[in-house]
Amino acid sequence: MIRKAWNSMLLALGVATFTAVCFAWALVSSILWPLLPRTAGRRVGRLGAMMGFRLFLWVMELAGALRLDLRALDGLRKEGALIVAPNHPGLLDAVLMVSRMPDAVCVMKSSLLRHFLLAPAARLARYVPNGSLLRLVTQAHEELKAGGQLLLFPEGTRTTGGTLGSLTEAVGAISKRTRVPVQTVIIEASAPFLGKTGATWTAPSFPMTYRARLGRRFDPPRDVRAFTEELDRHFRRELAAGLPREVDGVAAPAVEDA
Repeated sequence: MIRKAWNSMLLALGVATFTAVCFAWALVSSILWPLLPRTAGRRVGRLGAMMGFRLFLWVMELAGALRLDLRALDGLRKEGALIVAPNHPGLLDAVLMVSRMPDAVCVMKSSLLRHFLLAPAARLARYVPNGSLLRLVTQAHEELKAGGQLLLFPEGTRTTGGTLGSLTEAVGAISKRTRVPVQTVIIEASAPFLGKTGATWTAPSFPMTYRARLGRRFDPPRDVRAFTEELDRHFRRELAAGLPREVDGVAAPAVEDA
C-alpha cells in the first residue's frame, strides 16, 4: 500500500512538473513569436524546448522516478542535418530525444499543434505537422536545409503490443527526397508506460529506466519500400536483445553500420 501511494505521488509530481514547464515556456514563446525573426525564433524555440524537457527529466531523476542513460544522443549534436528515427514505446520518447537535441525539428500530430500548452512553443521552434506526406516532405526539406535534425518516429505512432509496430514509409520518402541520411536510435525501457495500450493515469512501479543508444545510420535510399523493410529488420534485431532493467552507468556502444 505504501509503495503504491509513493508511485502515485511520483506520477502526480511528473504530471505537475511537465504541465508547469510547458505552461511557462508557452507563455514565453507567445511573447517571443512576434518579436523574433524566423532564424532567431527557430534557434531560441528549439533550445528552450531542450532545456525545458531537460529540467523536467532532472526533477524526475532527482525524485527517484526515472533512471536515464541518454549520453549516446550527445554525439549527434555536431553531425549537422540528419533524420533521427527512434522506435516509439511510449509518450516520453519525444521528451527524452528533444532533451538532448538542441536543433531538433519535431514532426507532430496536427492536433497537438493546436494544443494550448504545446502550440506556442511548437510554432516558435518551427516544428512540422504530420498532415499530408507531400507537405511533410516539403517542410522537412526546408528545415533540414537550414541544418535542423528531423525527429521522426518510423512507426508513426506509439508501439501497440510487442516491441515494434509496423513502419510507415515516411522516413524513407523524406530521406530520398532530401538526400539526408537516417540515424536510427534504439530506445529501451524497463517496463511499458504511456504506451498505446493501457491506462495512462495508472502509476507504474518507479523508478523507470530508459536508455537510448545509436543504431545503424542509413544512406538515403533509392527504393523507399526496400529501405523501410530493412529499417524494420534492423529495429527488430536490436530490440530482440531484450530490455535493460537498470542503467548501470556504462554507455551502450553504437551499432556499426552493416
